[in-house]
This record gives sequence, C-alpha cells and structure tokens, in this order.
Amino acid sequence: MDEEVIFMTNFKKFVLVLAVGAAALVAEFGFGQSAVAFWLIVIVGGLTTISMFIGMIETLRSGKYGVDILAITAIIATLAVGEYWASLMVLVMLTGGDSLEDYAGKQAGRELSALLDNSPQIAHVLTGETIRDLPVDEVTVGALVLVKPGEVVPVDGRVSAGSSFVDEASLTGESKPVDKQPGDELMSGSLNGDAPLRFTVTKKAADSQYQTLVKLVKESQTKPARFVRLADRYAVPFTAVAYLIGGVAWFVSKDPVRFAEVLVVASPCPLILAAPIALVAGMSRSSRNGIVVKTGTTIEKLAETKSVAFDKTGTITAGSLSVNEIRSFDGRYTAADLLQLSASAEQESNHILARSLTQEAKARKTALLPVSELAESTGQGITATVAGQQLKIGKAAFAGCPESHREDQTAVYIAIDGIAAGRITFADILRPEAPTTMTALRQAGVQHIKMLTGDHQRIAEKIAGRAGITEVHAECLPADKIRIIQETASDERPLVMVGDGVNDAPALAAADVGIAMGAHGSTAASESADAVILKDDLSRVATAVTVAQDTMKIARQSVLIGIFICVVLMLIAATGIIPALLGAALQEVVDTVSILSALRAKNDRSNQKLRI
Repeated sequence: MDEEVIFMTNFKKFVLVLAVGAAALVAEFGFGQSAVAFWLIVIVGGLTTISMFIGMIETLRSGKYGVDILAITAIIATLAVGEYWASLMVLVMLTGGDSLEDYAGKQAGRELSALLDNSPQIAHVLTGETIRDLPVDEVTVGALVLVKPGEVVPVDGRVSAGSSFVDEASLTGESKPVDKQPGDELMSGSLNGDAPLRFTVTKKAADSQYQTLVKLVKESQTKPARFVRLADRYAVPFTAVAYLIGGVAWFVSKDPVRFAEVLVVASPCPLILAAPIALVAGMSRSSRNGIVVKTGTTIEKLAETKSVAFDKTGTITAGSLSVNEIRSFDGRYTAADLLQLSASAEQESNHILARSLTQEAKARKTALLPVSELAESTGQGITATVAGQQLKIGKAAFAGCPESHREDQTAVYIAIDGIAAGRITFADILRPEAPTTMTALRQAGVQHIKMLTGDHQRIAEKIAGRAGITEVHAECLPADKIRIIQETASDERPLVMVGDGVNDAPALAAADVGIAMGAHGSTAASESADAVILKDDLSRVATAVTVAQDTMKIARQSVLIGIFICVVLMLIAATGIIPALLGAALQEVVDTVSILSALRAKNDRSNQKLRI
C-alpha cells in the first residue's frame, strides 16, 4: 500500500477514536449518560480490536511474532472490569501511535525523497542557434543542450562552452559549488550557478545520474527492513513478563482490575515503533552523507561488518591515468616542451591518455598550441602538425622510438620530425583518502581488508601496500572474485564488497553488502549494489559503516529504554498505585520517549568524524 494511503488510513482511525471519545465525554459528563459513553467506547474498541486481531493473525502466518496481543488484551481487560475510560486512552495511544510512526518516518525520510521532487523534465536543445524545449526522454546522446543560470541540469553531459559554478549537493552531499569548464562532466540533477553552460549529452535521460538515483531512492522506500523483525526477539519475553506480573498482581490482590492496570502500561509501542523509525532515520542520515542505502537490512549488516573487499581501478585508485614521468631523449626538448606539444596534438581526442595529457597541461597552466593535419591510426597513435613540427605520438614502434618502459607502466612515445624525442609514462594514482579510509575501517572494528583486482600482481601489491591493505588477490576474473567472496569463512562475515565497474557487478551482488562507487561508476554496478556512494570519495565507505553502527546502537537503545520504562511501570501498577486511566496516559509518555530516542539516528554526531 502507498505510504500516503497508509498514513491517511491510520490518521482517519485516530480521528474516529478522538471523535467517539469526545462524544462519550459529552454523553457522560454533559448529559449523565454513562451507559451511552460505555457502549460508544465498547463499539469503537471492539472494531479496533477485531482489526488488530486480523492483523496479528496475518503477522503469525508470515512467520513473525507480533506483540499486538498485549494491546488487544489490555482493551478487553479494561472494558471487562469497567475501566472504559482507560480503554479509550489505550485506543487513543494505539491509533495515535500509528499516525505518529507514519509521520516520524516521513519526516526522517525527507532527504531520501528530495531527489524525486526536483526531477528535471525539460531540456533546451540547440540546433544551430535555435533553441527547442524537449522532454528529457527525447534528448539523444550527442545533442547540444543549453542549461540556463539557476536551472537543474537535465541529463548527463560534458561542457562544450561556458564556465559556471555548479551545485552538486543533492547528488553528492558536498555543499561547496564545483567550477565547471569546457571538457568537465555535468551530472543531471545538479544545479547550475549564475552563468549559462552549453554541453554535449553523453547519456540518455534514463541512464543519467539523476534517474539512476531516483531509481535507487524508490527501491530504498519500497524494500522492507528486516530489523523490524528483530524487535520480535524482545516480544516473547516482554509479553511473558507482562502476563506474569499482571497474573501475580491479580492472584495476590484477588482483584481483576489489578491485571487490567498492569496490561494498560504494558504497551508494545516501543517494540513496534523504535526500530523501524531508527532505521529510516539512519538511511536519511546516510543520504545526507552522500550514501544511498537501499534497505534497512543493509544498515544492519553494515553495522556488523567484519570484512571489506575492494576493487582496485576506480575504487582504491582514481580510475584515470595521470602523468607520472616525462623523459626527453633529445636535449633540444625539455619535459615542458614535450608536454605542450603532445597535449596540443591530443587536445581534440577523447582517448583516456589524451585526456590525461590535457589535464596535466591544464594543471601546469601550459598553453595549448593550434593543431592541424591531425590523423589517427587506430590502436597505434596519432600524427599531427603543431607549431610547424610533424609529431607522431603513440606506441614505440609507431613513433619509431626505442621501447624502454617497464611492463607494469603505460607509456606513449613522441617523435618530432622523424626523430625520437621522448616518452611520457602514466600511472593509476592512489586515491589520497584511501589510507585514512582503511584506518577508519579498522577503528570501526573491521577485521579483514582485502583487494580483489584483475590487474597484475606486482601493480596490485604496490597499490595495496600504499593503501594499507595486506591481503591481495590479483589477476582475478569476475568469476574469481565471486569464488573468493563465497569461500569467505563465516567468522569473517558480513563481507562488504566495494567496486565501480561493470565487471564488479556480480561480486557486488554476491557479497553480503555491495557498495558501488556511483559518482563515475557503471549503472550495472549501482543496480547490483545494496548501497551507492554518490560522491567520488572512498572515505564514504567508512562513513557508511560508522553511520550504520550508530543507527543500530540507537535502535537497540530505543527499544530497551521503552521496555525498561514499561517494566518499571508494570511493577508499580501491580501494587495498585497507578489507576488504569493514569497508566494509559503514562503510555503516551513512553511512546514519545521511544520515538524521540529513535529519531536521534537521523542526526550526525559532532564527536564523530563521519567525513574523513
């Protein structure tokens, strides 16, 4: 049933009980008709009890044990001994509690729903200088789109003209606007600043970042949280204790009213409300920290994580090659000369090494020169004329240079006017936050950290050593990663797998918890994962574990706080000190305390370093 429909149904029940209660008050205290008041409450109490009994039977059939029997018994017992006003208070508590639960859940989940509220619907497509407004679903890859100041970027793309600061907070949780220049990527759902941008569409709307997140949010709202059933661990002993205290009180006092007074304060609401509200709040908190967690079960498993396995490329490393060394073979050319010439020649190419060269030139503030007579030889390299000089850039044999780089390096060779001029090597750079992430995971109690990668053993061990990972499984095919995950011992579980590529999707699905680096990762990885990191920041993995641990701690605390207060009230009620009507009123206090305690899971802790 739709969340809004459930809320309205429970709210109508609450209003009905209040209306009947008001009518009963008027009947007894306005007209002295206590019998009318009694039967009004009996009717609404009977209907509510029948409804709850049917729900309890359905719960039992699904293999779960509910605690509604306590509430049913409390209503019947108070009516049986003539404490019908206490019965009304119990009814108000139950129906009001359901409405409060729905409202609290909606409030705690606002951040998860926020992505759905601003979904871009229209794109300004440019044809020459003519602008046409098209539905985002009709925008094709390669189209040129204008995004005006203050507008939401409709689809993923790459900036082709203009510069502006873009707010990506709704996607990444990062409040600082990002400077976008030609060549930079734009994510759908981000908010443009005060200058127009033209960009080339790189993904259809259905595959764009925003729509992927919308899909994840919908999944997170519709999948049930298993920890709700964990509250039933306390349900059996709690119910037994309530009946035991009530039965002893009745036996000792010889007064059945005492039994009713005990059951009135034995409310199951702390069990029913606290755990699910804490989980929804924790999922909301994760979302604010740039992490979409799909289910409450994921929160539970993350909190108990004992092992984490990482892919290398794009996860432990940045996923893009960076210039490592520029070596000149000819004294006439410096490293700066070689970078300027090669980056100029490659500036119009989309090859990964070409992008790395132009990014390095941009970082060093190197001016790019005009290029002409550009020709590409597939899989070999390019030829071009730059500053009147004929360049050949690519493999050593293609450029006519002696091959001199190590097997574990990626390199391009440069020949100028037919003479070997130099070599540029590239390296997959370790993410700067990787070592601190491993440290944070160990501090959070993770006992085993490993790397699963298809890369060469030597490269994998070098990267793992710098990251602080001791267990390395290199040269793995997707099937090997799955086998390693499946063979993980039970005392090393739950196991979390972190990856970003299409080849990681099977491993993410096979792990106890799969976490996808979703900022630049594949859609397949995100769909296979149980949680998605929205920001290109590995430290959010440790944040996810920390938030989950805190959430589960608060969930258990909230359940136990409610149970403790209820047991104390039951013991006091067993002495006859607490009248049934007062006991029913006190239950509202217990419910409020439990819910407010559970909602603490929504708040970041100032004494916790959630963002490393």
